[in-house]
Amino acid sequence: MRRKIAILAGGYSKEREISFSTAKEVFKVLKKKYNVILIDPKINLLSKLKKFKPDIVFNALHGRYGEDGYIQSILETAKIKYTHSGVKSSSIAIDKELSKKIFKKNKILTPTGFKFQYKEELNYNLLIKKISKNLGYPVVLKPVNEGSSVGVFICNKSNVLRNLIKLRDFDEILVEKYIPGREIQSAILGKKAIGSIELIPKRKFYDYKAKYNKQANTKHVMPAKLSIKKYREVNRIALKAHRLLNCRGVSRSDFRFYKNKFYLLELNTQPGMTSLSLVPEIARYINIDFNQLIEELIKDASINK
Repeated sequence: MRRKIAILAGGYSKEREISFSTAKEVFKVLKKKYNVILIDPKINLLSKLKKFKPDIVFNALHGRYGEDGYIQSILETAKIKYTHSGVKSSSIAIDKELSKKIFKKNKILTPTGFKFQYKEELNYNLLIKKISKNLGYPVVLKPVNEGSSVGVFICNKSNVLRNLIKLRDFDEILVEKYIPGREIQSAILGKKAIGSIELIPKRKFYDYKAKYNKQANTKHVMPAKLSIKKYREVNRIALKAHRLLNCRGVSRSDFRFYKNKFYLLELNTQPGMTSLSLVPEIARYINIDFNQLIEELIKDASINK
């Protein structure tokens, strides 16, 4: 009898459509070997899980409620094995401020910055003065708990107020020093670093459109054109970050390479698996095809993470 796998896709976050794209690719692979269904947790999640009784849940969700420990805690309570990282790892990784503190404490370079909360009485003038005094320009504004570069702005003094106002729908915002340089992204599968890729976006940076729109024409260089020593170094840092947060399955770390140093911007516990996604591309370079990649995640599925 074929094992049952439920793929969670969609959800509540601003990355809902990307989640469906990932799920469709994963579904094509898993249906060959398993009894598979797609479940949108936005609609009667618990009743659907109870009815289907999956052996494993493949978590294809992105962003809030999907990679922040929320869905993981539900699956732990239901005692259903699931892919990717557990409750604690997921909640720490998506909290950019908290994860940065852990990285800094363990001597991993990451941009300096601070967090603030949107409140009705927020004084924009005081906030802008703090940014100017503590960080200087340019700076990066981004929601503390979002992925896929949702709501990310690179700002100078002339447009920072305009972009701060655009982000009012988010509860918490991280302001950090902008690090120029080359964009390097590194993948971890299981307990090993599998490689690093360089991205050369035609847009200002590797934002949401650059990640998921073919017309953005972002150039991918695999492997990243680094010296052997530096290539090993960035893979080593990515593996260290993965281990520090006790991640499982797969993760992708986003770096800037500037003045011969790597700055870790953030770690993603639910990297995309679309046709434009980086982890599958990195895996292919070392002869791990998409089928194998997904199967590795299925093998790693567990509870009590």
